[in-house]
Amino acid sequence: MANGLLGKKLGMSQVYNEQGEIVPITLIEAGPCDILQIKTAQVDGYTAIQIGFDDKKEKVSTKAEIGHCKKANMSPKRFIRELSVGSGDQYEIGQRLTVKIFEGVDKLDISGTSKGKGFAGVMKRWGFRGGPETHGSTRPRGSGSVGAGTDPGRVLKGRKMSGRMGGDRTTVRNLEVVKVDESANLICVKGAVPGPKGGYVTLKKCK
Repeated sequence: MANGLLGKKLGMSQVYNEQGEIVPITLIEAGPCDILQIKTAQVDGYTAIQIGFDDKKEKVSTKAEIGHCKKANMSPKRFIRELSVGSGDQYEIGQRLTVKIFEGVDKLDISGTSKGKGFAGVMKRWGFRGGPETHGSTRPRGSGSVGAGTDPGRVLKGRKMSGRMGGDRTTVRNLEVVKVDESANLICVKGAVPGPKGGYVTLKKCK
């Protein structure tokens, strides 16, 4: 069966474990996801399934999105991703995957887009110590030198500097599965997952 699913982060809550301790959890609406396309090694060079989650209206979809989903007799989807599979023979277009595939799974890897923090300096973005905060210091939160003047005479790529913080694809691994509710398509995991409430996430079984 598929090793992953698409979902939406609903928010955080807390439960009590068997020892009576409070455990923070994240509620995720996982699926149902529909298979829109099957990639094969003969045609595409690799084997994968393309799944879609969360229907959206045609009036807010592009013609390409509408046409692609109509091939599978499906409505356009808001969130579409590919999942690697060993063989596509056990799948068919239009097949529906539910949170049932995580039954008996203890841990998950969850990927999402982290919250955007806007433009940030090096102390907040990278954890720099900053300059001296004594009398006469003019740049206590500055980055300091970013390179030599004559050679190479430029700022090298990858230098940690000020810029937009957050909004990156982030993966949190080995999150413990607390509960799976098939009737409501919900899964609860211990701890936090990337992104804001309502953000889309990808859930995969740990290797």
